[in-house]
Amino acid sequence: MEAVEMNSVSLKRPHSEDDLDEIKRQKISENSKTGNDSGQSIETGTEQPDKSLLEDTKNEIIPNEEGEEQEDEELEDSDEDGDSESFADMMKHGLTESDVGITKFVSSHKGFSGILKERYSDFVVHEIGKDGRVSHLDDFSVPVDDEVNCEDPSEETFTVLSDDDKQRLEELQLLKNKETSVAIEVIEDTKEKRTVIHQAVKSLFPGLETKTEDRDGKKYIIAYHAAGKKALANPRKHSWPKSRGSYCHFVLYKENKDTMDAINVLSRFLRVKPNIFSYMGTKDKRAITVQEIAVLRITAQRLAHLNKCLMNFKLGNFSYKNHPLKLGELQGNHFTVVLRNITGTDDQIEQAMHSLREIGFINYYGMQRFGTTAVPTYQIGRAILQNNWNEVMDLILKPRPGAEKGYLVKCREEWAKTRDPAAALKKLPVKRCVEGQLLRGLLKYGMKNIISAFGIIPRNNRLMYIHSYQSYVWNNMVSKRIEEYGLRAVPGDLTLKGATAVHIEEGDVDNYTIHDVVMPLPGFDVVYPKHKIGEAYKEMLVADNLDINNMRHKIRDYSLSGAYRKIIIRPQNVNWEVVAYDDPKIPLFTTDLDKLEGKPLPVLPTDGKFRALKMEFSLPPSTYATMAIREVLKMDTSIKNQTQLNTTWLR
Repeated sequence: MEAVEMNSVSLKRPHSEDDLDEIKRQKISENSKTGNDSGQSIETGTEQPDKSLLEDTKNEIIPNEEGEEQEDEELEDSDEDGDSESFADMMKHGLTESDVGITKFVSSHKGFSGILKERYSDFVVHEIGKDGRVSHLDDFSVPVDDEVNCEDPSEETFTVLSDDDKQRLEELQLLKNKETSVAIEVIEDTKEKRTVIHQAVKSLFPGLETKTEDRDGKKYIIAYHAAGKKALANPRKHSWPKSRGSYCHFVLYKENKDTMDAINVLSRFLRVKPNIFSYMGTKDKRAITVQEIAVLRITAQRLAHLNKCLMNFKLGNFSYKNHPLKLGELQGNHFTVVLRNITGTDDQIEQAMHSLREIGFINYYGMQRFGTTAVPTYQIGRAILQNNWNEVMDLILKPRPGAEKGYLVKCREEWAKTRDPAAALKKLPVKRCVEGQLLRGLLKYGMKNIISAFGIIPRNNRLMYIHSYQSYVWNNMVSKRIEEYGLRAVPGDLTLKGATAVHIEEGDVDNYTIHDVVMPLPGFDVVYPKHKIGEAYKEMLVADNLDINNMRHKIRDYSLSGAYRKIIIRPQNVNWEVVAYDDPKIPLFTTDLDKLEGKPLPVLPTDGKFRALKMEFSLPPSTYATMAIREVLKMDTSIKNQTQLNTTWLR
């Protein structure tokens, strides 16, 4: 999981009365909308500060299954819990930083408070590509090919089909009915009109072909499958100019949506499989993020049309290339963050920011790595590594105190009462969560084959549990390392020479600083420090009934090879500014979209009621912006702590 994901650790206020009224108005407006293609709701721009706290953790969400997205979204929207104080009370059962080994700071300044993500627009992420270029949305134009492309649809293409036609064609494309074709009557029988309908069907529904037929003296366009199910995964390959790259690259600007949700929305509106999209890293939900996306054989013109259909998304900077994007290819991310209602003095802020720029912060795994409920994800990971499958099942399905959606609570209660997968599954209308997948697996394979039942959960989600345990060990060990040896390299520490870890020898120690030191994530292919911390790793794993010298699992997927991670990260391009403001709802900087639309920055008072710290910095992949902000504020970033602080602040 990439480090920029922060929706489970937001330091933000509960809803004000104005916010709640606006949300009610928005829901009424959404319920009254009709005529959207295939019943899909248009993405809205209403800010819902508390909702992200109530969502399942990233470690326990399975990507949307086709056909379930709309149902699940409606259920989630209708299941929000009550006021902020009741939520804060529920979060008393959640984790704090110290529960996952986050206990140390490297700076000496006195901490102060501030509100992170009071509005999602207070947190902006720009991706940094492998060439070092920062992604920006600054161009909506569509590239022109040297040769004519009969695949590019005209504007009329998007309106010539009725909503009923689109519904029937989509069902045909997805093989959701028994029909082998769909007939569309040509009302205005001209060659031009028939051509537009042919183009509309082929452009909007990859995999369908068309022909014209006479029936009872009337002209019909007949749509049918050209290649069955194979056509769904592979967009049409003909009519694509040879001189054009197969992939359309574009910059995606999104608000309050994570990357996978955004891809699912785009794929639904384009009527293609999500797997034809590729990207270099996942980005946060509760933020404004800008990143590069690539999609196979979809024209820039079709993509640009989505700007008229969707809110919370903008697509631009289109180009055609011969390659997709790969996860991990990015150099990092550039963050622009506003901490509102800060209490620190100018001197404290200067000390904090100078320390962040010169020393950096401890490279802890952030709280979102470990879940938001009373059952941390690392506990499940530990049980997997111990080969204790009954405990894995129990930890995932048993009742737990704390903040959860109502249907999950009912499902867990049913499981505790009956131990019947079918009965528990009936209580769970949202089937794409880990609990639903595991229950399906238990129904299929039986209670005596938990390993196979657990295997139904997508691989990435299963591996997140054991990676969470690795992160838990690493956090605890790096805290011990800082406590034992401070901010200097010492003999026995590890440093990287290329991809190989080597020990720092006594006579060589002056050639290294703390920024050169790495610590291992436990696995069968790593070495450990040759000092007290190396022994501490062994002691911690022994206490967890694990053998540090044998991290190979009988199931290959769960064998940990290990890795290395820098102890201290020093952000690049660090800048900051303190500004005064009166209205907590006004933006304090302009986004890419604001600049494109020519929106000026609001005039801020010189002597406002509140002060905010605007900060910018760049981080490499797999580091957590929350941990940098934690170092500045010296505050616990856990939801358990922040919900208590925010409820108090509101009073």
